Amino acid sequence: MIDLKLLEHLETYLTEHRLERFGNVLSQRTKHFTVATEDVYQLHNTSAVMRSCDVFGIQELNIIEEQNSKSIDGEIAMGAQKWVDLNRYHSVKDCIKDLKHKGYQIVATTPHTNDCELHDFDVTKKSCFFFGRETEGLSKEVLDEADSFLKIPMVGFTESLNISVSAAIILQHVTTKLKQSDINWQLSEEEMAKKRLDWCKKTIKSYDEIIERFYESN
Repeated sequence: MIDLKLLEHLETYLTEHRLERFGNVLSQRTKHFTVATEDVYQLHNTSAVMRSCDVFGIQELNIIEEQNSKSIDGEIAMGAQKWVDLNRYHSVKDCIKDLKHKGYQIVATTPHTNDCELHDFDVTKKSCFFFGRETEGLSKEVLDEADSFLKIPMVGFTESLNISVSAAIILQHVTTKLKQSDINWQLSEEEMAKKRLDWCKKTIKSYDEIIERFYESN
C-alpha cells in the first residue's frame, strides 16, 4: 500500500506545472497493451521503442535478452526510461509465461503472416506486441506460442520496416482506437499512486533526506 500522506508531502516539492504534467500523463497511461522486444541487437532500436511506448502511453516495456544484453541509450530514449517501466527477461519462455499469467495475449508482429492486418486488430483484448531481431525477426518459439499474428499493410517493394518504426505505427493505431472505445484501459487509482511516488523519487533532489525527515517528524 502507498503511504498517501508521504506522497502528498513529496508532491509539495514539485512545481504546479510538474504536478499538472504528471496528472495529465498518468491519465493517458495504460497497461491494457504492452510491448516485448526479442534480442534486438541495435541498442538505438530498443531505446526508440521505449520512446514510442512513452509517447503513446504504454506504461511497460518487456525486453528479452537471451543473447544481447545492453543498457537503454538515454540519448535515443530522450528520458523515457524515467517514465516507462522496464521488465527484463533472460528467456522467451519466462517472458511469455509471465505475460500470459498477467492476462496478455501474445501478438507476433510479422509481415509474413496474413492472420490480421493492423486496421482489423481487436483492441478489446489485453495484448502484448512482440517485435523480433532486426534481421531474423521473431524466433520460432515466439511464433509457436503466439495467440495471433499482426501485420502492417505495405504496398511497396520493401517487405519490412525497421523495428522502431513498426512499433510506432502499431502503437499509434491501437492506442488511438483503444481510447475511442468503451474499454476501461486506464491505470487503477493504486497504480497511478505508485507511479506518482516513483516519479517523485526520480524527480526530487535530496529525495532520501526528505523521506528521512518526514518519518522523523511523524
